[in-house]
Amino acid sequence: MQELTADVLVVGGGTGGTAAAIQAARRGAKTILVSEFSWLGGMLTSAGVSAPDGNELEAFQTGIWGAFLQELWRCQPEGLDHGWVSFFTYDPRVGAQIFADWVAELPNLDWISGQAPLEVLKEVSSGEENYQRVTGVRFTDFMINATITLDGTELGDLLALADIPYRWGWEFQSEFGEPSAPTAPNTLTQTYPVQAPTWVVVMQDFGSGSIAPEIPPPPTDNPDRFTGAWENYGAEKFLNYGRLPGNRFMINWPIQGNDYGEGIHRLVGSEVEQLQFLQESLWHTQSFARFIQTQLGRRYGLATDVFPSPSTLHSLGGCAYGLHPYYRESRRLRGLVTVREQDILPIAGGQVAPLPVNETGQTSAITIGNYANDHHYPVGEITLKPKSIRWGGRWIGTPFTIPYGCLIPATTDGLLACEKNISVSHIANGATRLQPVVLGIGQAAGMAAALCVEQGRRPRELDVRSLQEALLNDPVAPTAVIPLFNVLPNQPDWLSWQRHYLDYPDGYPPDGYSLCKSANEKDMLPQADDFVKPHSSQRLTASGVFRQKGHQNYLLSVIEPEAIKGQCLNLVTLKPNVNQTLLELHQDQFISVLGRLNRAGKWLLVERIHPEP
Repeated sequence: MQELTADVLVVGGGTGGTAAAIQAARRGAKTILVSEFSWLGGMLTSAGVSAPDGNELEAFQTGIWGAFLQELWRCQPEGLDHGWVSFFTYDPRVGAQIFADWVAELPNLDWISGQAPLEVLKEVSSGEENYQRVTGVRFTDFMINATITLDGTELGDLLALADIPYRWGWEFQSEFGEPSAPTAPNTLTQTYPVQAPTWVVVMQDFGSGSIAPEIPPPPTDNPDRFTGAWENYGAEKFLNYGRLPGNRFMINWPIQGNDYGEGIHRLVGSEVEQLQFLQESLWHTQSFARFIQTQLGRRYGLATDVFPSPSTLHSLGGCAYGLHPYYRESRRLRGLVTVREQDILPIAGGQVAPLPVNETGQTSAITIGNYANDHHYPVGEITLKPKSIRWGGRWIGTPFTIPYGCLIPATTDGLLACEKNISVSHIANGATRLQPVVLGIGQAAGMAAALCVEQGRRPRELDVRSLQEALLNDPVAPTAVIPLFNVLPNQPDWLSWQRHYLDYPDGYPPDGYSLCKSANEKDMLPQADDFVKPHSSQRLTASGVFRQKGHQNYLLSVIEPEAIKGQCLNLVTLKPNVNQTLLELHQDQFISVLGRLNRAGKWLLVERIHPEP
């Protein structure tokens, strides 16, 4: 059997694994990335969820996540303003190509696709604690020995193969004291131990009068399961939820839709059980796609050229289905630190979560997130503590951070988690599982692995401040580790404010605003040339009457341009300076705005405001 050697081995080419491999290699480590599928990016690409959630504010668009957004803008000429579930929707092929290009640019990163792990290689650590140490992984035709191995698999496969303790299922209030956790087992906890995955399909509008090929019924076809799926939305809004360029639609619908969790325990059962579950999940989505076509007309069919090859689980002609399901939850590591619900909820009277602080008084934060705590079960609901605020004219999630210790197994060396498999409770996983957060987790894990190689340290011995400094100062994609609403990554004082709250975590402001406003006040001044000519075909200048319906709830009654005259559009923004201006406008004030029109969401995403006196 062929033996390969690397400084860093990343197993799994999903969202976190891809980011980890890229970051480790950029730092200089000899890296091997082994993926099961022919596309890199996981949730963002091969699973088809090309409508990412969270970290949308410009202050949070940092690191590999921010760089990915910039590349999407560059590579997709139609722009990203298509659906209403996300500010960024794109063709999955574009996202996959971006990751492939980044990997190809790195001569010290070897990517091997089409392989799944069979065995984790281990030895007993010679350290005084007598930990076991992961030394590599065996695949079908080769084995790879590595100084540090990262588990970037969709379901935490290396945790199971290495017998590393992990969680699967719910925790009750007695374990972590989480306010939203159930006090005892119930029907929901027993039926759905983890959140339901979704097998995404991309559909196409072939146009009025067109007849798309009929979507055949799967063996388990049961259209009654989908009755009322878009009843409270209407067909048009339902389709526009995940609208993509080219009159296509990402179908990832949680209400009587294609979430599937029946017998979900099979995902961590035998290979036969797992394949049974996956086949049923795919058939469930096929049935939903057929239901959509039957109900809304034959102008809607499958977008058969999106993914590189049909799934081996079905014989449909065409490639409209993701290469694998969108997994919302996996095996979850038992780590040095566990992220709990309390760690993602806002500080009392504030709008940010507390920073994680270790025993030395340092904050151990290594990446940021801000999505709401979102759980998916086909049947049944839980009441979760709110973690959302209104900002920029809409609801956003409370910002929180991920601590370094949740990447490290409690009793195993040589391995780091870098996906949804971090040490997190079932409840908190609803906020930590989103694509931008997992990109950040992967970037931090990859940097940590490279630093361990450089310094000859075990992951648990790595000084977290050295990791934070490396992330903040990365020459390609520097990433924030402290969430601050009002300091953008391109501002000259961004790094100093990040460091300030690393040094003084007790002074982290409950409102998430740094004390210095000077850079933002200068940036708030509108530039005259912004209102002469839009910067691109996706931007427009609109004038009209400003109205405030409530706190952080804004409308523009449009007077110009003629094409949208008379419409009332919601005003939303991702920019801190524009958010401040919106707060200061007066009812019925005449304003001009530069922004991007999103017809699906019926909003203007405002980039600059010119208020009239």
